[in-house]
Amino acid sequence: MRPAVLTGCWRMTWPGCRQHLNSLFASIPHDWYRNNPIAQYEGYWASIFYSHFAALGLDIRLEDVTNQGRIDMAVLFNGQVYLFEFKVVEQTPEGKALAQLQAKNYAEKYRSRGEPMHLIGVEFSSSARNVVGFELLTLPATR
Repeated sequence: MRPAVLTGCWRMTWPGCRQHLNSLFASIPHDWYRNNPIAQYEGYWASIFYSHFAALGLDIRLEDVTNQGRIDMAVLFNGQVYLFEFKVVEQTPEGKALAQLQAKNYAEKYRSRGEPMHLIGVEFSSSARNVVGFELLTLPATR
């Protein structure tokens, strides 16, 4: 049996990927947030996201530096490049994560690979304590 994250995310069934991630974050006990403002910090959400993917042994690059800034997480897998940007919002998605990936042209760093690239903006709600925004833009291979 393959982990749900591989089945959903890496086989291009993005709704399945998002549902898997929602279930992951929904399983974090409420008590862990009590008297603790940790849900307000992007690093908290990103570290859970990262550790989940890292446990699969994938080629992951964190805070991947470019000439325009830092990609929160890059994953190279199965002949494709996945670039993730994370943002924390109060309640509703604002589209800023995907917008940053595009505005800063983060994909340029990996364009010479000639592989398909997926820009994935993920927004976490500090009040709902879960993923509220999950946007994807796929760039075709350039070979």
